[in-house]
Amino acid sequence: MAALDIEYVELYAHDEAATVGYLAGSLGFRRVARAGRPGLETVLLRQGTVQVLVSTGPAAGRFLEEHGDGVADMALRCDDVAGTLASATAAGARELGDAVGGPAVTGFGGVRHTLLPDGPDAATRLPAGRAWTPLPAAAGPVERISVLDHVAVVLEAGTLQDHTEFYERGFGLGRYSGEYVAFGDQAMDSVVVRSASGGITFTLIEPDKKKQAGQIDAFLDKNNGPGVQHLAFLVDEIVPAVHELRGRGVDFLSTPAAYYGLLERRFPEMAGEIADLKGADVLADRDEWGYLLQLFTRSPYARGTLFYELVQRRGSRGFGSSNIRSLYEAIELDRVAAE
Repeated sequence: MAALDIEYVELYAHDEAATVGYLAGSLGFRRVARAGRPGLETVLLRQGTVQVLVSTGPAAGRFLEEHGDGVADMALRCDDVAGTLASATAAGARELGDAVGGPAVTGFGGVRHTLLPDGPDAATRLPAGRAWTPLPAAAGPVERISVLDHVAVVLEAGTLQDHTEFYERGFGLGRYSGEYVAFGDQAMDSVVVRSASGGITFTLIEPDKKKQAGQIDAFLDKNNGPGVQHLAFLVDEIVPAVHELRGRGVDFLSTPAAYYGLLERRFPEMAGEIADLKGADVLADRDEWGYLLQLFTRSPYARGTLFYELVQRRGSRGFGSSNIRSLYEAIELDRVAAE
């Protein structure tokens, strides 16, 4: 029994218009359908194979009070729902009684997993258990996003291995890689777990409490515990995608100029395109399989927890951990130069 794919991600939000507006107007998702049930209104958006549900209303109130706007459910498509439910509860998950569309179990923090059956229409069907009303099709921008590349999950210090084993035993995910990343006086440990189909990739992260507190600790404080830090979306060409989305109001992180001087020394073979990367603030990394280009948005939400990432893969199977060190070094070089 195993989980195969993420059928949808459900966001709980304070403001439906602002959240849907950002996803549709800025990131380019299409509004597909609307559904209501007691205490909750939901809008379904799609782009490529990615489905995002935005839900608002009193039923989301407790989650929003504790965690702010963020991911409340990652629905997992399974080869055997009953078997996955049994293995997940045996691994320590608790079955939830208010499930919609299929059984649901606890995951981490306030995030649940609704378990859904696989099927030939899985990629296009409307999520079960809700009375959907289709929304009129409207012309929109060119779709840049194709796939949900990975989900970054922040965990409390000392729980990384427990959560890794939970997803291995409970959902049949495999341990893909692991890495300890130190940058200055801060550090974090991470493990990537992935389904055999490749449809689910979770990057599980915990801070090193022996080091100084940093951005991972800040997330845990603002989110009142573990949660989804970012959703990474795969694009075919990241530089034009960044320029286009920035023009539609997406606020991306800026990259210090010193980073690109270091990048040219790291990857001299990329010299001809570094100016384009710099013009878009895009980061680059390389592993034994190829290159990874990436850039992170700033969080559009009040607590500043959940944000998004654009990823272009040129063969790379990694997640850009070297960029953490490179950015730290570049910021330090800029700081010294300004003194």
